[in-house]
Amino acid sequence: MLTNNVNVIILLQLFERAALLLICLYFLTRLSHFRQIFQKDILFKKDLLIISIIFSGFAVFGTYTGINVEGSLVNVRIIAVMAGGILFGWPVGIVTGVVSGLHRYLIDIDGVTSLPCLITSIIAGIVSGYIHKQIKRNRRWIVGIIAGMFCEALTMFLILVMAEPAQLGREIVSIIALPMILGQVSVGLIVLFVQGVEGEKENIAARQAKLALDIANKTLPYFRSINSESLRKICGIIKEDIQADAVAITDTKLILAYVGLGEDHYNIGHEIITDATKQTIRSGEIMISNNDAEGKVPNIQSLIIIPLTEKGVVTGALKIYYRKAHKITYSLQTLAVGLSQIISTLMEVSRIEQMKEMANKAEIKALQTSINPHFLFNALNAIASSIRIDPNYAREMIINLSGYLRHSLEWSDQLIDINKELGQVVNYVEIEKARFGNKLTVIYDVDEEVEVKIPSLIIQPLVENAIVHGILKGKGSGTVTLSVKDHGDQVLISVEDTGAGIDQEIIANVYNGKMPENRIGLSNVHQRVKLIYGEGLEIQRLERGTRIQFKVKKEIS
Repeated sequence: MLTNNVNVIILLQLFERAALLLICLYFLTRLSHFRQIFQKDILFKKDLLIISIIFSGFAVFGTYTGINVEGSLVNVRIIAVMAGGILFGWPVGIVTGVVSGLHRYLIDIDGVTSLPCLITSIIAGIVSGYIHKQIKRNRRWIVGIIAGMFCEALTMFLILVMAEPAQLGREIVSIIALPMILGQVSVGLIVLFVQGVEGEKENIAARQAKLALDIANKTLPYFRSINSESLRKICGIIKEDIQADAVAITDTKLILAYVGLGEDHYNIGHEIITDATKQTIRSGEIMISNNDAEGKVPNIQSLIIIPLTEKGVVTGALKIYYRKAHKITYSLQTLAVGLSQIISTLMEVSRIEQMKEMANKAEIKALQTSINPHFLFNALNAIASSIRIDPNYAREMIINLSGYLRHSLEWSDQLIDINKELGQVVNYVEIEKARFGNKLTVIYDVDEEVEVKIPSLIIQPLVENAIVHGILKGKGSGTVTLSVKDHGDQVLISVEDTGAGIDQEIIANVYNGKMPENRIGLSNVHQRVKLIYGEGLEIQRLERGTRIQFKVKKEIS
């Protein structure tokens, strides 16, 4: 009867210590930093180290607060080891088991129960890790209780086997066995509690998904025509709704929009400044910094950079900034990822619509060119003047003109073989050379057997631009070089002239989509290339003349 009373008292005291452990865990989950760790789907080495320290601390603390019974300690060490391993896996379970077991052994090396406690602490760490890996989440708590009871029963067995004298071992086991084994019910309570904190992820995700959809609804009108101003409006809406200090959107090379703190450091249309953004675009992985500045923006301590993708290819990044440290919480990360997915989808839809619009404009442009009286009259006059002097040359000119007009009138929004487009360029160039004679030289640097399909009327406008706005505006004669180079999975197409050179203002207007309606040729090609291949034209003013180039991905064809 006396033994039963002692067992009950020890069991209640054990539950008190387990309750203290549960209270400590509760307060830890109130701290945002630890709460985020508990809610993560994937734990990094740093997270596992922090959790291992926490549960090892609980286990060691459990030893120090143990109840002394005949030289043994009735404590919650195994409860801490089992809970840590079940919740967070092998690393936490084994580290906690080894640390707490060694500590228990070293503080009482000659103790009757020291060695059995060391052995079962390590076994508990291994078993708990196995449960985390092999048992379904909703059953871990009950399996944890059973496994904890097994480990404590093993401890009792080892005490009976190893105790010297044996009588002392039997006395200890008779007093502590029942409370220590029944006390493992606390393992299940702790596992259920922490799983409840983890379960809040679903509620957070639902709330953030609703907020992301609300933002998408507000920004939707601005995706109908994507330009620097509409993207700036989108960034402003995101910044206001998530209470960020700054928001930016980039493509793979340029800053498209930036709103908020540090805005003066970012010039729209200029190259991406930060290495963090470049790394995110290269890797396609989210980058988070919660206690550091990105480098170029003063007073920024927290930032998240999420890649924007279209058809599995990274096309840019969404960047969110905060003044204060540790602002990138799990909930904000969930929201940011949802926003990036919505923005990626809307931008892709917008690009498709813009592609259709550009196609219509290109068709109109092609028809305008084909019936341009000025161009036709000049070409016909050149043919007429050659008929008597050089009939064969006049015949070639007629063939060139008919081929040029046929290609223009047969314009299609489908991709065509690059050689067909190059044939159109040759026809156009020969007509212009007939008009301007020695003033114009055109060099073709084309790799043999280049096999790729490209949009119709995408090279000829660049050559026309080089001749009309480059060579003819310069003094004296000039040269246009058309280069087509095979680079494995890509083809580099370049048009370079030695003419007057393009103004930087025109380059900026082309990139920002601000070219006037009566000068849509170069801008139209830039937009079409960007919509189809992800990157537009690279326009560069040279010391003498202009170079315009773009890359064609072979797989698109």
